Amino acid sequence: MLASRLDDQMKEVLKKTAGAVRQLAMDATQKANSGHPGLPMGCAEIGAYLWGVAMRYNPKNPHWLGRDRFVLSAGHGCLLQYSMLHLSGYHLSIDDIKEFRQLHSKTPGHPEKLDTPGIETTTGPLGQGVGNAVGQALGLKLLAEKFNTEKTKLFDSKVFCLAGDGCIMEGVSSEASSLAGHLGIDNLILIYDSNQICLDGPLSECCSEDTKMRYKSYNWDVFEVDGYDFDALHKIISGLRQKQSKPALIIAHTVIGKGSPHKQGTHKAHGSPLGEAEVAETKKLLGLSEEPFFVPQAVYNYFNDKLKGSEKLEEEWNAAFDVWSKQNPELAQTFRAMKEKTLPDDFEEQLTALQIKTPIAGRSASHEVINHIAKELPFLYGGSADLSGSDMTMISDFPIVKPGIFSGRNIKFGVREFAMATMGTGMEQTEMIIPFVGTFLTFSDYMRNAIRLAALQQTHIIYQFTHDSIFLGEDGPTHQPVEHYAALRAIPNLHFIRPSGVHETKMAWLAALAYKGPTAFALSRQAIPELPETHVPYSQGMGRGGYIVKKESRGKPEYTLLATGSEL
Repeated sequence: MLASRLDDQMKEVLKKTAGAVRQLAMDATQKANSGHPGLPMGCAEIGAYLWGVAMRYNPKNPHWLGRDRFVLSAGHGCLLQYSMLHLSGYHLSIDDIKEFRQLHSKTPGHPEKLDTPGIETTTGPLGQGVGNAVGQALGLKLLAEKFNTEKTKLFDSKVFCLAGDGCIMEGVSSEASSLAGHLGIDNLILIYDSNQICLDGPLSECCSEDTKMRYKSYNWDVFEVDGYDFDALHKIISGLRQKQSKPALIIAHTVIGKGSPHKQGTHKAHGSPLGEAEVAETKKLLGLSEEPFFVPQAVYNYFNDKLKGSEKLEEEWNAAFDVWSKQNPELAQTFRAMKEKTLPDDFEEQLTALQIKTPIAGRSASHEVINHIAKELPFLYGGSADLSGSDMTMISDFPIVKPGIFSGRNIKFGVREFAMATMGTGMEQTEMIIPFVGTFLTFSDYMRNAIRLAALQQTHIIYQFTHDSIFLGEDGPTHQPVEHYAALRAIPNLHFIRPSGVHETKMAWLAALAYKGPTAFALSRQAIPELPETHVPYSQGMGRGGYIVKKESRGKPEYTLLATGSEL
């Protein structure tokens, strides 16, 4: 529990921390000759407060399951996050900060989950981090419902997300926020860096909506605060720590490029270095050291002391987990199964033996597989963008997730394909869930950028795309996918599988569950006859990525025919 108030000594250290963030943001962008100093300088106090006071984490174990999570939806402001990760003791050195935006560095131009310890999700394309944060928060609610007991709350952490004006304008953040409010996801705190500036100029030139009223209509609690008032920030966030019944939006009024005498409050501070003269003048004005990349020892000392408390938090959590495991052996077994995500040794044999009548549509065959394996695999959660009756993604033996009720394993995302894809990524990032989400193949266009980011960070997620060809028929060309195969196959790290018949569909699921990255299925609406030639073991067929169904009877073949799905 957070202290009721911040003492003067604490606030003084937080001010020095914010100064260090501004110094590192200016120096790193100047050295790289590129980058975005505006957000880190404008949100320095918010970062100092979150890592210095509000959040629970252990820098020595970034994957501690009991941690709070921080998502930077406005990924261009990554120097705020990198600076705070460095200062708070993560494995990110001052030399790593100096290598900002350099090839193969741990500090790329936007946060990348696989490159930097402490980064929870890859962000950059604006708004998607909000969807990831909603998905992470939802995933934690699902895990809390499954594993928390009266005595032990294993999952009671918060997800913090920092978003800017651009994120709030993006449609995906609206989709995800709408669903978060509907479901009552009460472990999510979205901080809106409201500096009224976007890349092209003042926000007033392109947006005049009332964000506060919009989020209230989504069923969120909304607060407004001066982004530089530690006491006001603490009052809101400590209050939410004690009691939160809805997702919360904190509108933090800030100044982009705070401290820069000639560029603060303008779009000139957004996306390029301030320049040597402006940096020197800013440092003089703020009382910062002229020495590049200087951090006051008092800041390091504070976070070194805090580290002991952070490690103790994890030790206490681990001890509580051990007691919980002994008191709840069946739950503990399920916990291990979800954490390890291992498949039964005879999984291929089980799938092969599963009886499914043919001919059958690809979507229906997959539905049969889903409902068989869901009973065995507790980490499998499904959802659809208002099409579960058509894309056949419903797990029949389990309920749907409802407002305030998180015991289900089916999520109705509504007609929110983009949010569904980003939230699926977030759910997987809880490290205990493999989600599958579904819609028509033609609507994968709505999701493509989220699929691309999932592939970039090797997210273990499955996309079930149905109605995969012109055989959709009377719905016409708006619903008939043509170019979508090529578009999805072109995404690096995405496995795209278009199975033909029942056996290939079974093996497609085996492939998707075995691959530690994203997989997309393209499944037919119409029934497909079963070809005996496709009944080959996984290692000789699907596991190879392709195989010979019919070969030449004699001599050298004159041509080779390649086919997938219903064309086979």
